[in-house]
Amino acid sequence: MSATNNQNDNKIATKNLVTINKSDIPSGGMKSYKQDDDSIILITRDENEFFAFDGKCPHVGADLGDGIRCGDRVVCPWHHGSFNSRDGTLLEPVAMRGLTQYKLSDEGDTLTVDTSAPIDKSVANDKMTDTHTIIIGGGGSGFMTANRLRQTGYGGKITMISADDKAPYNRPLLSKAFLAGKLGEDQIMLGGTDWAQKKNIDLRLNQTVTKVSPNERTITVQDKSGKSETHTADFLVVATGAEPKIPPFKGADAKGVFTLRSMDDAKAIKAASRDKQIVIVGTGFIGMETASALAQAGESASITIVGRSARVMSNIVSETVSNALISLHQDNGIQFVFGASVEEINSNSEQVSGVTLSDGSTLEADIVVLGTGVTPRTDAIDEVNDPDGVQVDEHLQLRDGVYALGDIAKATNQMGRMRIEHWRVALQHGIVTAGAILGDDDVNSLEERIPFFWTAQYGNSLRYSGHAATPDNNILFGRPEDLDYIEYYFDDEGENTRASAASTLNRNKELAAFSELLRRGHAPTRAQINNGFDIIDQAHALSR
Repeated sequence: MSATNNQNDNKIATKNLVTINKSDIPSGGMKSYKQDDDSIILITRDENEFFAFDGKCPHVGADLGDGIRCGDRVVCPWHHGSFNSRDGTLLEPVAMRGLTQYKLSDEGDTLTVDTSAPIDKSVANDKMTDTHTIIIGGGGSGFMTANRLRQTGYGGKITMISADDKAPYNRPLLSKAFLAGKLGEDQIMLGGTDWAQKKNIDLRLNQTVTKVSPNERTITVQDKSGKSETHTADFLVVATGAEPKIPPFKGADAKGVFTLRSMDDAKAIKAASRDKQIVIVGTGFIGMETASALAQAGESASITIVGRSARVMSNIVSETVSNALISLHQDNGIQFVFGASVEEINSNSEQVSGVTLSDGSTLEADIVVLGTGVTPRTDAIDEVNDPDGVQVDEHLQLRDGVYALGDIAKATNQMGRMRIEHWRVALQHGIVTAGAILGDDDVNSLEERIPFFWTAQYGNSLRYSGHAATPDNNILFGRPEDLDYIEYYFDDEGENTRASAASTLNRNKELAAFSELLRRGHAPTRAQINNGFDIIDQAHALSR
């Protein structure tokens, strides 16, 4: 079994040198050691081979020793970034780089780790130097494609074209820490404010691609002045993302109606919300996260969420979990109106004044935020072959040398063919696409990966792994009302049906173990779970 507690027993540290007893760590296991300076060292073991790494996940610093070691993978307990247990290579986002590895000395019964001697793993950008890759879109999947290409040796020209006026940024944080006022603009830039320059990427902002011709690998680009140019590339990556759906009710174009998709949207909502009555339409992720962020910012007069369903996140979690989330929001001053749709957004002199609901009642409102879903941006692509996105293969390829990824891609992962609008999936797409361009057979295809996402509300992170058709065929452990549970979902009620998804609050190690079992095709059946299946022990067993 893997040992993953971050204790300091049997460890002696001097400046830059840490001595660890080999007997602390079983074969196939790992253990983390927290240092006095708050750094963490992670040691993994395979028989008589030991490997030392920086034990903080490069994403947001989780202690990797609290995660899962499963086979050759170290899985972060928080957001399931995964790393090779022998060399620290990034295997799975949401981390965007691998682990720093340290040199160690074998002293017989002990190991000495020298944290002043990281192993240099820099890669020369000398592959495919005579090629040109054009990436359309500055979102997560486009960013990850470019970043990964440079990390893994691509030396050709990379051009990124974005309609945004800003370099790539972490869009999911807009409805979380950014809107809550906890992070500033510079803190959510992907790769930092000078990323494109450091990676030698020609970043072209404020430019719109009006036409994509996949067969010719050609695009037409228009700048703000209306001037158009045509470009052809060796590799064309289409990551145009999605745009908010605007419901067809009257008044949706009134001043004071917002959607939340861009940094400018988030800034506008923040500026408009001070001392105002806010109505949020939609009980999915965006609606719930926006309510949480605005409540934490503490500047609005009132916040009301309107939903057609009788519960929140109804396509994701069970009624019991939904009720716990509702209570969490109510405890923070949020009001709900369920079972109602919006008939009209009322306005005085074009400024929002209220919302009329389907039952005839009205809500006073100064601003309205629409969290009513998104639709893929595929208008510019010739020969789109599906109304719900672009059908691509397991390497995101639409045509030879042409890739469609992110929110527009209807691709096959381990759970089937689907279009998924989540950050982790977008970053997965970038890794797979970069590997396909470079012809790297060691990069797993999308077919070998599973979806994972999370939502942060009032400092609590609800995490979900896999994909289930419904949350209602479920088995629940724990108490969601205490923000402590794990819930497994099944596509039917059969005793031998394997779980296809799970969600949790504060049972992160169990979810990480489930994710690895699901990825490997060993997800537990309903009967196994009801009979006390130990999911963590089973995941550890795959490391032996």
